[in-house]
Amino acid sequence: MKDIIILQERITLLEQEVKTLAEKIVKLEDFLKETEDLQLEIKGLKVFIGRVYPDFKTQLPDIVKKIKD
Repeated sequence: MKDIIILQERITLLEQEVKTLAEKIVKLEDFLKETEDLQLEIKGLKVFIGRVYPDFKTQLPDIVKKIKD
């Protein structure tokens, strides 16, 4: 009888952990979608700026390098 109660408590804890993990996965999916949208917008901006300012294409690698350092 005691073993059954212990097992039920463990099952309850595992169910709560699975629920918590599922919620975190949903949040991560939202952040991933947002990141993908931002990447697409950045690519669009790079294309637009590259057309308006042709020198931008040659200067961009140096700009990125300075930002990373």
